[in-house]
Order: sequence, then structure tokens, then C-alpha cells
Amino acid sequence: MITNERQYRLTGSWLERFEQARTGVEGQDSHLPPRARQALRDQYASQVDELRAQLTEYEALRRGEVAVLELDSLGELPEALIRAREASGLSQQALAERLGLKKQQVQRYEATRYAGVSLERLQSVVDALGVTIREQVVLPAPTGDPSTVAASQTLAHRQETPVRPAPRLPRRKGGGRPPVPAP
Repeated sequence: MITNERQYRLTGSWLERFEQARTGVEGQDSHLPPRARQALRDQYASQVDELRAQLTEYEALRRGEVAVLELDSLGELPEALIRAREASGLSQQALAERLGLKKQQVQRYEATRYAGVSLERLQSVVDALGVTIREQVVLPAPTGDPSTVAASQTLAHRQETPVRPAPRLPRRKGGGRPPVPAP
């Protein structure tokens, strides 16, 4: 996945090299047996297709042609955040400024795919990007117990009414949340 303009330029350069290498297989590697030549052509073609797909995806994000990023699991959230930054036209520097961080920290976050980052920090990235994440927790299929099946069907009908998240408490200076008054 391409995460910045520098990687975009490098990927384009590698694409050109692989295309040239694929073209050169016939002329320069004629000493190879036909099956080996075909395997080499296939390898180059596969790499060219992958690089071209990455370039196309990055370009589509930058042109604003992507409105929704589908996630199948929470593990895909880091890549979605990186793509969201790209789609919004923000550089890593601009995101860092919005978060009150140094550019290098955002670079580290993205290089490690936000590994070890707190949920609070992920939320601040989401807020800084201005994106909306719609959560859905899919429960395991019922095992056949009639009470479980009935309960899951009831919950399925309730999905028509959206559940609103609880309002966020304002942050205190110096971090943390303000104390909740006792009842």
C-alpha cells in the first residue's frame, strides 16, 4: 500500500523497471528453456499488475473517487485510516499538526500500522481526519437453542433503529476526562 507521495513516485519507477524487464525476457533470456521463460514472464506480469493496482488505488483516493472504505474486521482499521488521510488530501505533516504531534510520530504510526497505539489515540486520528466509522458487531450464529435463536432474531429486528453513541465528555487540560459527579 502506498502511503505518501514519495512512495507513489518510487512505485511508479519500479513499475517501469518491471515492465522493461518483462519486455526484455524474450530477447535477452532466449537461452532459457520455454517453461522457465514463461515462469519469468508470469512473475514480472504479476508484479506489474500488483504495482499498477497500488498506483490506481492511490490515484483514486487522491482524486476523491472513493467515498467509503469497507472493513471486514477491526484489524483493517489502520490501513483504512491511512487511506482516509490520503483521500482527504492530508500529508503526514498536516495530520501531525492537527494532532499536535511531530511528523515523525505520524510516520511511525503508519509504518507500524498503528501497532500499540491506544484506542484514545486512534479516536483522535479519526477525529482529526473527520471520518465517520460505523460500528457493527456481528454475533456468532445461534447453536440451535430455541431461546438463543429467538433472541438473535429479536436483535436483528432492532437493527432497523440506529443506536446513538453516548456523548463524549470534554477533555481536561493535561489529559484525562473530568470527574463524573456522584449521584
